[in-house]
Amino acid sequence: GVLGLFHNPYALTCAALASLGGLMFGYDQGVIANVLVMPDFMDRFPMGAFEQGALTAVLEFGALFGALTAGMFADGISRQRAICIGCAMFSVGSLLQCVASSIFTLFIGRALGGIGIGSLSMLSPLYMSEISPPEVRGSLLSIEQFSIVLGVVAGFWLGFWTRDFPGSACWRVPLGVQLIPGLVLGFTSLLLPPSPRLLALHGRDQEALESLAKLRMRVGMEDDPLLQLEYTEMKLEVLLIRRNEPTGPSVHSKSTWRAKVVSWSYLFTPAYRAQTLIGVLVMFFQQWSGINALLYYGPSIMASMGLEGDTILLIGSGFINIVQFLFVVPAIMLIDRWGTRPLLMVGAVVMGASHGLIAILVWKGQSDWHAHQTEAWIAVGLVYLFTAAYGMSFGPVAWVLPSEIFPLSVRSRGVALSTASNWLNNFIIGLITPTMIAASAVGTYFVFAAACVAAFFWAKYLVPETKGRSLEEMDDVFRSSVGHEHALLKQQVRWEIRGHKGCAICANRSLLPQLEEEIGLRGKVDTLINWDPSE
Repeated sequence: GVLGLFHNPYALTCAALASLGGLMFGYDQGVIANVLVMPDFMDRFPMGAFEQGALTAVLEFGALFGALTAGMFADGISRQRAICIGCAMFSVGSLLQCVASSIFTLFIGRALGGIGIGSLSMLSPLYMSEISPPEVRGSLLSIEQFSIVLGVVAGFWLGFWTRDFPGSACWRVPLGVQLIPGLVLGFTSLLLPPSPRLLALHGRDQEALESLAKLRMRVGMEDDPLLQLEYTEMKLEVLLIRRNEPTGPSVHSKSTWRAKVVSWSYLFTPAYRAQTLIGVLVMFFQQWSGINALLYYGPSIMASMGLEGDTILLIGSGFINIVQFLFVVPAIMLIDRWGTRPLLMVGAVVMGASHGLIAILVWKGQSDWHAHQTEAWIAVGLVYLFTAAYGMSFGPVAWVLPSEIFPLSVRSRGVALSTASNWLNNFIIGLITPTMIAASAVGTYFVFAAACVAAFFWAKYLVPETKGRSLEEMDDVFRSSVGHEHALLKQQVRWEIRGHKGCAICANRSLLPQLEEEIGLRGKVDTLINWDPSE
């Protein structure tokens, strides 16, 4: 839970810094809606509806490209350097938007900013998952959604505040402010501890152990039994990668682009297909829950009740974002206690019910809202109820699951593909929502209600619970053949190391020296033999 986060303030601080990537993503979402309707911006850059839509879409396409590209090089360089590169792309894009004097410069800035945001939306959760203790991993990863919504709120209210600034300052200031988190994360990322799991994958065992000790606040205590057991789990997974993928692209040599592309095919093999589908579908359902549709149509419902000007903007956008921000906090507190599945299931039920009831109210009152004031206000309340449920469920969980379900050998590519699903569906929803609502607002809400119903059954029957499990245990969770071999290997090593004579799965004790050598346990056997896990 949330209190467990403060038992390891160092890991919490590292995760909070990494989550600035999410804040940048959210800030852009919050600020651009205000900027596009500022009179000075509209005078300097006259654009029709198509150009305005393209200005938003170019960032999403850039983010899609950035997420997939980051997945291709994330294992070849350190996570921190990859994050730094993403920040550099975002900062350059932000600077171009801030100083733009032509539509072309704006589009280039949005595209570069999108590449940076897309890569960070994949890299930040990936890094956070690999440094987190398993007992609070869900809470730490939920900080990503907390930062996203914090960015949305900050971007919206800063743009709302600067809209009366003289001249171009009204839009240049909020666009320039997003440079701050980009530069902060860019510089501090190089000070973050490296991912111990990536170091182990690269064969840098001593550095991996030292980094893990630092992240668990056990510097100088590398022989600590708990630390050694977590380190052993990491080494076992690396050993399995080397045994099961001997012909795959090596992380110790320069792989060709063809080999990198082929390596993505591992995601669709029987061993990892379930994880891939869950990662892609959780992002699909996050977008098809209809969060953007409600944010789009919410102000129209307010307008129908006679509210005008800033009141619509505040109630329809500003306060909705605040509600979402507030309800991410309970998710951080509960996700490691309740697990991801219950949050997804409860969230899907509440969101689906909200959509269904809004559809009925819109059907009843859309011909004359002034004669149905009660229904109109109930619809507004349901908008907030939906937003609260989303903030506690699919909002944060969609960033948690993909970052923890993939094994180390395909984790970067799995997270990249899942994140790309988010951006692709985000683009599709933004593209079709206005047309759907124009054709039938009632039908639109029923479509999203149906998606939430499907999400409930998907979460209930196809999503396994991951709370309290280490990253190295995910193959076991999904009951894959790799997971079965992993479980046998772990049991073998533990029995052998602790001196059990009757190991049921490994009669040949001569394998012990080889296993010790492969997983880096030499010199530590006595410590582990004498350690009692019940103490």
